[in-house]
Amino acid sequence: MTEITTELVKHLRDKTGVSVMQCKKALEEAGGDVDKAVAILASKSAEIALKKGDRTFGAGVIASYIHNTGNVGAMVELLCETDFVAKNEEFQTLARDIAMQVSATNPTHLKAEDPGAGEAGEGVLLSQSFIKNPEVTINNLIQSAVQKFGEKIELSRFIRFSIS
Repeated sequence: MTEITTELVKHLRDKTGVSVMQCKKALEEAGGDVDKAVAILASKSAEIALKKGDRTFGAGVIASYIHNTGNVGAMVELLCETDFVAKNEEFQTLARDIAMQVSATNPTHLKAEDPGAGEAGEGVLLSQSFIKNPEVTINNLIQSAVQKFGEKIELSRFIRFSIS
């Protein structure tokens, strides 16, 4: 079993953005293996999101992205529980990144459960690979934010505009 050093915890925290204690526990559970710890944190973020499912939204942001050509843009509504999280720079960056995703990929549906989404495939926003990191889906990004902020977070709607 590998010794859990502060450098190892810091590396995992930098990689995931999760709290120091959660990183340390995941590393202990994974026997010091960073890749296993990342997988453990990912599974725990899904559990945390499920537990927070019955909470209500009281805040959020509407974020926009306009491509530098000025010919395409998008807006998204990302909801959270408190104004404290809504005003957080990382939360706002997440919303802008999702707006950029919408602008770049032109999704047709938000969730796979939406009517008509069965045939959409890559047209389902939450199932798409994130353009900045194809190893992660948009849904994974949101679940990571739930774990990081400790609040229920939901992408409620989006719209894309295009001149063409």
